[in-house]
Amino acid sequence: MGYLLPTEYVQYGLTAETTDDWVTMASALMESYCRRPSLLVTQYVERMRLTDGAQTVRLSYRPLAAAVGAASALVGVRVRFARPRRGELPDLFHEEIARAFSVPGSWSVLDVTTVDVNQTTAELTFPRNFLGIDYNEVAVTYTSGLVTVPDAVKVACVQIVKNAQATPAMNVKSSKMDTMQMQYFSGSLIDPQVQLLLKPYVAERLG
Repeated sequence: MGYLLPTEYVQYGLTAETTDDWVTMASALMESYCRRPSLLVTQYVERMRLTDGAQTVRLSYRPLAAAVGAASALVGVRVRFARPRRGELPDLFHEEIARAFSVPGSWSVLDVTTVDVNQTTAELTFPRNFLGIDYNEVAVTYTSGLVTVPDAVKVACVQIVKNAQATPAMNVKSSKMDTMQMQYFSGSLIDPQVQLLLKPYVAERLG
């Protein structure tokens, strides 16, 4: 989808003759740069290991936003006390307690209302379970993205279009953008100004 409406082209600095394929191309490049399928509200599932001694994780996609009709960005949370992986030092005391209750490796559904959510940093803090054992693996289903497209994203979209139109090899007169061509020039089209505008929406911890 395009993050700029045709009625907004002139308002944000594009010419009235700008065709929709330029904006569609720019929007796709922004999604690729931010490493997410859409900048709008989308549901994600992340499975993460918790640091030993800590009960917090930071989600990869921000800003957190509840889907339409939902009360929270958190859709579901599953937790477990998993067996230590190779290279991890096992906590023998807690592992024996967990084994006595058949906990190791089994997933439990956690009430999302018991999870503390920092909306600004997308950091989650989990409660300790009734055994007093810290979880070491979680699977979180949540929603993140823009409810409405802010000016910064629209300006970034316009700047990419202008950068593309100023690149001779992009062939301004062509009626259709080639995907491979678009990706080839992405490094120059997404300039430092665009990168700064999109910084809050770039996914973290994904490479």
